[in-house]
Amino acid sequence: MLVLTSSTDLAVGIRRAAAAADRPVLELATPGPRRQWTGAAHIVLDADFARDCVAANLPRRDRVHLVCAAAPGLPEWRAAAAVGAESVLTLPAGEADLVAALARRAGEASGGGPVIAVVGGHGGAGASTLAAALALTGPARHPGRRSLLVDCDRRGGGLDLLVGAERRPGLRWSSLVIEGGTVSADALHDALPPIGDAGAVLSCGRGTDAAAPSPAALTAVVESGRAAGDAVICDLPRRSGDLTAAALGLAELVVVVVRAQVRAVAAAETLIAAVRDDHPNVVAVVRGPAPGGLRGSDVTDLTGLPVLATLRPEPGLDVALERGGLRLGRRSPLRRAATAVLDVVQSGGVAS
Repeated sequence: MLVLTSSTDLAVGIRRAAAAADRPVLELATPGPRRQWTGAAHIVLDADFARDCVAANLPRRDRVHLVCAAAPGLPEWRAAAAVGAESVLTLPAGEADLVAALARRAGEASGGGPVIAVVGGHGGAGASTLAAALALTGPARHPGRRSLLVDCDRRGGGLDLLVGAERRPGLRWSSLVIEGGTVSADALHDALPPIGDAGAVLSCGRGTDAAAPSPAALTAVVESGRAAGDAVICDLPRRSGDLTAAALGLAELVVVVVRAQVRAVAAAETLIAAVRDDHPNVVAVVRGPAPGGLRGSDVTDLTGLPVLATLRPEPGLDVALERGGLRLGRRSPLRRAATAVLDVVQSGGVAS
């Protein structure tokens, strides 16, 4: 659970209630990244922080509790309404009520579906291919869960082309209209080109029709997919900007793809440093071949990133991409790498 208060007395009471409800606590001095806000099982905050969270445009969500040191007045009730708090409690008198609120749905997973951002450490690393492999592998790995492949790079040629969906009817970013900052996940899947067993792709398109989303549109799509339990995979451009920052703020995990070559790893170091400044959970996937014998452990030593998978060259991949789009065989190295990434997220093996 996430705790936002500058009051020592309130913090002590919240910790007692959290311990009684068997809830681990993360205390922040400022409103944290959006992923922490949306992913926390519960949020407990005071009125000042409630107003700060509203000013930071953090989305309304359930399981938010506002606490006060004295009986709440009109300012506190207004702050609670603005942030969408489901309870307003006075501590220490209301600690038992806070314990009960925190204990409800204690066994329920929070945060919905996983959001994974994939970026190439250097040009030609193969990040888009891995992103597509994640979207194609997710439903098979976790039956009942859909996947949503989100293109964030309008200069990338269109992810619909990479997965062989360029001729399938459906919306691209250029024709997607999002009203009021929200979108229905079911309606989105119905409107987008399908891929794989239970996936959809939202592509930037190509040529004069190529269009990237605004940060607000990307946020609406990602949060809709997350809330519906989808595995949302965002393929990011290497250049920084508001859109990239928004995607990083939404993701539970960032995967940097690098080739198993010393120069390629060296070229990735600047991007890796920038991403790690903004995100606590960054891992690498290394693509072979390794002409100089560079191993995954060497990449970890050079970059400081844990390596989740090392990809052997995939026979026939380039031909498949030219003739109908990405297809993954049972023994595909790409499928194995995607499985490793999805299993880490599913197991909760990333910080929250």
